[in-house]
Amino acid sequence: MSENQDSRSRRYWRANLLLMTKLSVVWFVVSFGCGVLWVEELNQFRLGGYKLGFWFAQQGAIYVFIALIFYYAKAAVALDKQFNRGEDC
Repeated sequence: MSENQDSRSRRYWRANLLLMTKLSVVWFVVSFGCGVLWVEELNQFRLGGYKLGFWFAQQGAIYVFIALIFYYAKAAVALDKQFNRGEDC
């Protein structure tokens, strides 16, 4: 592997790991923060007849996780194109 390809590969993986880290932080904040830490504060509000803290603990965190999966898939394709990687590049 040439020096340029090696450098490009490192930048690609660094960008990919940064993306995964950011999405993991969002997932942690939503699942643990909204479902456990701030549940009492969020329970002052209601969503669909349920207390918001309870909703995040039971359903909201799962919806956010699924949305993050779709976002990651789209962002990963963009990263592949940016770094000329993958099957379509």
